[in-house]
Amino acid sequence: MSDTNMINAETRELTGKGPARRMRNEGRMPAIIYGGKGEPIGVSVNTAELRKEYRRPGFFTRLYDIKLNDDTVRVLPREVQLHPVTDIPLHADFLRFVKGAKVAVYVAVRFVGQEECEGLKRGGVINVVRHEIELMCPVEAIPDGLVADIAGMNIGDSVHISQIELPEGVTPTITDRDFTVATIAAPTIHVEEEVEGEEDEEDEEGLEGEEGEEGEEGEEGEEGKKDSEGSDS
Repeated sequence: MSDTNMINAETRELTGKGPARRMRNEGRMPAIIYGGKGEPIGVSVNTAELRKEYRRPGFFTRLYDIKLNDDTVRVLPREVQLHPVTDIPLHADFLRFVKGAKVAVYVAVRFVGQEECEGLKRGGVINVVRHEIELMCPVEAIPDGLVADIAGMNIGDSVHISQIELPEGVTPTITDRDFTVATIAAPTIHVEEEVEGEEDEEDEEGLEGEEGEEGEEGEEGEEGKKDSEGSDS
């Protein structure tokens, strides 16, 4: 797990939309610290500071020390509400750190061994089924990421969760099956259709033209025959 990071915060007494709006206009946003044996604590944090941390990969798997006046509270980010248009953080929830407690977190998967993957050498592609895997982890042992090795795999082979090494005490939340994380898929081949349809249409048009000409000749022949019969009489 990555080192603990720091976030500065201030306690807040007022709640509601009005105080929250004023707070955001001042470049700060409301947040709450909950969990453990302590009471929930309403705080405000610098919006730009939290936004910077939120954009870093692995935000929800990192422990933070929230410096609150003369006290420091260790927490794990659990949720960030974003503005629906601007994606600016509007509110954050932090879970108070309790040693030994387990939490469910999503951890990203990183793939290695591409250069030694036979399937990729043959033109195949990695079809990622799960970019992240939900794990039950002790709060103090959340992994930064998981590593899936695809070296030696061929087209049609799959990576299952059982093939990924997990830290001690960490388990997938899905326990009833050895689920697939990724597969080595065959390359997609786009086959251009023959212009048979167009050729058939041209042939049909040609046939129709010939039939039309024959029909006209036939009509002319019949008219000529009638004229000749009339002259004989």
